[in-house]
Amino acid sequence: MGSLTTHVLDTATGKPAANLRIELYRLGAQREKLVDVVTNIDGRVDQPLLSGNNFACGTYELLFHAGAYLAKTGNIQPEPKFLDIIPIRFGMNETTHYHVPLLLSPFGYSTYRGS
Repeated sequence: MGSLTTHVLDTATGKPAANLRIELYRLGAQREKLVDVVTNIDGRVDQPLLSGNNFACGTYELLFHAGAYLAKTGNIQPEPKFLDIIPIRFGMNETTHYHVPLLLSPFGYSTYRGS
């Protein structure tokens, strides 16, 4: 069975990004919102974003609400913010575990397919 997980690390502080909102969409003929969650104290969500019968191969998009998180941590930026909502669009083409983490700082981010 396939699954999808994520976590967010704040590389500016060297700590997990707690209380960061994440949305997950399945992209196809229509954009379908699947999940709207907030990270826990470890920068993770309590359940896989997709698993079991909810998992399907296809194209997805994660939206990380970085601007609101950074403001809550005291990193106030003038409007428009350099980073606000970070979209990561990716494909899943096999029934296996996918892990899509976000490494975040106020002026940059990176991601990769983790394990």
